[in-house]
Amino acid sequence: MNGTNGKHECPEVALVPYPIIVAATKGDPEAMKAVVQHFSGYIASLSMRKLYDERGNAYYGVDEDIRERLQAKLMRTVLRFKAD
Repeated sequence: MNGTNGKHECPEVALVPYPIIVAATKGDPEAMKAVVQHFSGYIASLSMRKLYDERGNAYYGVDEDIRERLQAKLMRTVLRFKAD
């Protein structure tokens, strides 16, 4: 395998390298930043909500509170992960 999650036609959907995962589980801030960055698009898509501007017009955008909660949950989960 070439680290593309089994999908040869989409190389941009690569996996997080194992050494980065191990470093993130040990609390390395740069490794944790790489993990959060890897999942940032997915977190943003989960955070999309129908929002309203000051005139009552509806639009879709990222709910920052939800995005921050999901990022915090990801970081807590990575720190608890056992990469033995």
